[in-house]
Amino acid sequence: MGGLTLGNSSSHPTQKIFLFTNYILLGAASSCIFLTLSLRLIPSLVGFFLILLHILTIGGAVAGCAAASSGAGKWYAAHMMVTVLTAIFQGSVSVLIFTSSKDFLGKLKSYVREDDGVMILKLAGGLCVLIFCLEWIVLTLAFFVKYYSLDEEDGTRRSAKVQEELSYLPYPV
Repeated sequence: MGGLTLGNSSSHPTQKIFLFTNYILLGAASSCIFLTLSLRLIPSLVGFFLILLHILTIGGAVAGCAAASSGAGKWYAAHMMVTVLTAIFQGSVSVLIFTSSKDFLGKLKSYVREDDGVMILKLAGGLCVLIFCLEWIVLTLAFFVKYYSLDEEDGTRRSAKVQEELSYLPYPV
């Protein structure tokens, strides 16, 4: 009923690429969390929100994997919503990191030396750019996976209806 699994062909290439991209997104977001934690910025509110953004990114990727695996429409909707929001924020954070690294590091109230902190922050910014691009790829793939599943479901319903209409014939069609 509107699920994401593609019938018997759970190994559809688009679905496999979708899952693989979500796994890469999980790895990139968790790596970004470790990079931002290495800045020792927990006491600041901005640092907390930065880590929360990466946690939401992980949540969106997990919802995408659950949607592709279980075929539940509620996971698909949650995945799309979280992915769009985190993509927008990841892009904004990456622009902020690359345009004003020292100012952003000051807002984070990091205990790391400024030179090391800027380098770590730029590495995290590079991962944010990667996450931003991956999230838009995942959104595009999610659209195609959902489209193919709805198309296949519609074809199955149409086939069942044709079988029902032709059932009055004395010979099999």
